[in-house]
Amino acid sequence: MQNKQEQIIGMFDAIAQKYDRANHTLSLGIDISWRREACVRAFSALQDSINHPLIILDVACGSGDMIKHWYNVANMQGVKIAQIYGFDPSANMLEVAKAKLEGYKDTHFVQGEAKTLPFEDNSVDILSIAYGLRNVLEYKQALSEFARVLKKGGVLVVLEFLKSEKPTLLGCIASYYTRKILPLLGGVITSNFKAYQYLPNSIENFISVRELEELSQERGVQKNFCKTYSAGISTLFIGIKG
Repeated sequence: MQNKQEQIIGMFDAIAQKYDRANHTLSLGIDISWRREACVRAFSALQDSINHPLIILDVACGSGDMIKHWYNVANMQGVKIAQIYGFDPSANMLEVAKAKLEGYKDTHFVQGEAKTLPFEDNSVDILSIAYGLRNVLEYKQALSEFARVLKKGGVLVVLEFLKSEKPTLLGCIASYYTRKILPLLGGVITSNFKAYQYLPNSIENFISVRELEELSQERGVQKNFCKTYSAGISTLFIGIKG
């Protein structure tokens, strides 16, 4: 399993420099609104417990897009941030993120795998993972780690392409785009067709929304909010640690 995980990490190393352009092009820029809503909903879920500067951990931070959204939404809502940690196994992705967030002095980057987080128990107010959980082969262990490092009342934010159990007609059309069109476009943009063929395969072999809710609940994280976007292509799940 570790060899396969290393192959996935190597794939992201290979596309790091062109990842942002491909990502925003393939989603038609809609992913920006998905990320923004995730931040808004997470701060809302904390409610009155936002009485101190927050510690945020963005797992599988990739090129740093989600971290920028955390800062922007916090600034708009008057939420204070103490530190944001960007955590990712890909060295090349972290280099892109560091360059993008060079002026954000409260941001720190750590390289590692989600199945073993180098953070203390009950130390994080918000933990987010945007389109990265599916790439963690030992995702159940990662979910256990997420619950461990979250404070009581802390918020888990998962944005992901989850498997649809009952796809609608629009969902089937969206699935066709993901399976047939997206790999071709992604391959052209990044010159790495293999990486973008991996995406639809990883969705098909991953868990459903219901399974994510159950796995989170087993670890003491209760669903607070859940929403699907674009005919079920993307899902936002927000949970609170009890």
